[in-house]
Amino acid sequence: MGQVLGDVPGLAAGVAVSPLPVIALIVVLATPHGRVNGLVFTVGWVVGLSVLGAVTLAVGGQEDAGGDGQPAAWVGALKLALGVALVLFGVKLWRRRPADVTQAQLPAWMATIDRFTPVKIFLLALVLSAGNLKNAPLTIAAAASISSSGLPVGQQIAALAIFVVIASLGLLTPLVAYLVMRERARGMLGNWKEWAARHNTAVMAVLFFVFGLKLLGDGIDVLVS
Repeated sequence: MGQVLGDVPGLAAGVAVSPLPVIALIVVLATPHGRVNGLVFTVGWVVGLSVLGAVTLAVGGQEDAGGDGQPAAWVGALKLALGVALVLFGVKLWRRRPADVTQAQLPAWMATIDRFTPVKIFLLALVLSAGNLKNAPLTIAAAASISSSGLPVGQQIAALAIFVVIASLGLLTPLVAYLVMRERARGMLGNWKEWAARHNTAVMAVLFFVFGLKLLGDGIDVLVS
């Protein structure tokens, strides 16, 4: 369990630092039913990560780790492939980042969030969590490590729960600030939104590249061990 928990938090932190979902949540909180919609969005986020992680656990089964305590070889191959994909995405994003951050633009769909029903907000959160090009590979990699650890099912579920909690901290921070401070939080959340919007592409590119290199290193380490 200790070895798994040594790998999971780092990957979860990579999911937690997600500027676009945070911006989306802040926009959701500014809707007429911000409190309810914000909670719906957060639940959708948690469900998305949990389901993706659970599916990976189920697909991986309860394969034991190698005799030397290393994860199974398939985990190394998976991390290697995910690492390559993340590095390539990181390089592509870095090249596409705006030269002038003040000219950065948010996706057009964000302008329509105030007209979203709770169901659409829930589905949006699912896409931004389990369908995100950064979050999905990191979640799969974490769940694959848990799946191949040889831990009992109960401990695997607990490890996945820890991952989801840490991965959700980026969203929980603005949500809690809004629920506690209400009107006083609007200015602060607006500043967060503006900063995240301007630097979203650059931040995502760096995260893609850094965590891609981490998965590459982890995958190589598993395969050569």
